[in-house]
Amino acid sequence: MSHPAVASIEQRIADATAGVPNGASELPAAVARARAEAVQAKLAYAGSISPQDSWDLVASGAAVLVDVRSAEERKFVGEVPNSVHVAWATGTALTRNPRFVRELEAKVRKDQLAILLCRSGKRSVLAAEAAAKAGFTQIYNVLEGFEGELDAAHQRGKRDGWRLRGLPWIQD
Repeated sequence: MSHPAVASIEQRIADATAGVPNGASELPAAVARARAEAVQAKLAYAGSISPQDSWDLVASGAAVLVDVRSAEERKFVGEVPNSVHVAWATGTALTRNPRFVRELEAKVRKDQLAILLCRSGKRSVLAAEAAAKAGFTQIYNVLEGFEGELDAAHQRGKRDGWRLRGLPWIQD
């Protein structure tokens, strides 16, 4: 007999994988790991995935990458080829996009495995929470984001992030 806390986590994983053929056994390892960690952390969305695992899922066709940064960020900083764009916030003031969920619904099915990317992995968490609340069941966050966290010199892209990891990106 398992401990009640373990049973609760196992039930939350089962609940989180409902609708996935054969439950968690059909999930890619990175996704199953992210879901289990999300359940333990009691996250409001499906979980967070490393940049490399995210790219592997997208490149294999198992997931869609949704860039939630502003159009300006994508234009001037760079973007991941073939990513879907749905801005969480817009303009230089990063004003919250009130149409985010509607725009996401127009581009991603609610049961589709989608991984959200922002600059550092913070706005994409907020976007993932909003998407999960709206009924998206397989919404994940890319850890570290596109540019990563600020370093001691207050610069991005030198500690972590999609670009630092050498993953595909383009710039106008």
